[in-house]
Amino acid sequence: MRTFSILFVCMGNICRSPTAHGVFLHKVKALGLEDRIRVDSAGTHNYHPDSPPDARSQQHASRRGYDLSALRARQIIDADFEAHDLILVMDWDNLALAQDQSDPRHHTKIRRLTEFCERHDSPVVPDPYYGGERGFEHVLDLVEDACDGLLKQVRQRLDPLP
Repeated sequence: MRTFSILFVCMGNICRSPTAHGVFLHKVKALGLEDRIRVDSAGTHNYHPDSPPDARSQQHASRRGYDLSALRARQIIDADFEAHDLILVMDWDNLALAQDQSDPRHHTKIRRLTEFCERHDSPVVPDPYYGGERGFEHVLDLVEDACDGLLKQVRQRLDPLP
C-alpha cells in the first residue's frame, strides 16, 4: 500500500510548522488515513530543541479543535530530505535555507505551503511570533485552507483510497 510523507518547516518549529502539522494530522485522522499519510514538522534553526509549540499557537489551535501539545521542536536534518515525499515551508527564507541544506535532487520536494491554498492568496504563512492574537488566527486561516488543498492532492496520489 502506497504511503505519503509530509514535513512542515518553519524557522524554530514552535509556531507555524507545528500548527500545520497539527491541523493536517487532524484532517488525516478524520479521514482514517493516518496509516497512509505520515506527518512531521521541523525548523530550519535549532532555537528550541524538544520544546512544545508556543503557548499562543497551542491556545489558538485548541479553540479550533486542534491539539498541538504532543509535538516537540526539532531542527530539520539531512535525512528528512530523503525520508519525506513533500517538504512544505512557510516562507521564502525557509525555502532558501531548506534548498541550501538539501541535495539538489530533492529541490522538487520543497514547496511553499501556501501554494496549496484554495481560498486565500498569500505567498507565505507569516511568522506570528512577535505579533498579536490576530497573527495567530491568520496563520490558522492560511494553514487550514492550504491543508484542505494539500489533502485533496495527496489523496489523488494515493488513489485508490478506501
